[in-house]
Amino acid sequence: MKMSIDFYNKNSKEFFESTVSADMTETYIEFLKYIEPNGKLLDAGCGSGRDSLFFLGKGFSVVSIDASDEMVRLSSELTGQKTVKMKFQEMNFNDEFDGVWACASLLHVSKSEIKDVIKRIANSLKLNGIFYASFKYGEGEIVRDGRLFNSYNEESLKSLIEMQRDLKILKIWKTQDVRPDRENEYWVNVLCKKE
Repeated sequence: MKMSIDFYNKNSKEFFESTVSADMTETYIEFLKYIEPNGKLLDAGCGSGRDSLFFLGKGFSVVSIDASDEMVRLSSELTGQKTVKMKFQEMNFNDEFDGVWACASLLHVSKSEIKDVIKRIANSLKLNGIFYASFKYGEGEIVRDGRLFNSYNEESLKSLIEMQRDLKILKIWKTQDVRPDRENEYWVNVLCKKE
């Protein structure tokens, strides 16, 4: 995780510019289908702040967290509200959120720590709260360009989520990367409900 944080601190400007305008509309629609208007959301690993900004614009109350000082600074500037500097492993929320959005962020959590982080996310949700996450499509862990990537496919992601007993999977689906020149990259997405 530390090496991934260092990457974002060093490459924050390039990362911000390459992701801030990615069109996530279809995924937003899928997530918000299940969430009452004006609910409270956690943007876990908010990166550029793109998704937090979208949710704020739709009238949601949003808590944005990121572990990189530079991404905290840039996302705070973009959204006009303070992003909290926090690692996933430090989350200690309890029954607080109607939804948790973890878009392309949990993929930097190692296989050895991911179960604990999913448990923390489940704890942060209110009853019937919705959890969305996306991972690079594939299997295993690799380190690339100074970042750890923890990849899943439909089966392995299903197994991971099912270990957290109070999360019920609503949908698992595969999508193409929406960034220009990334059409050959795929993601696996999951939507769950806390029961």
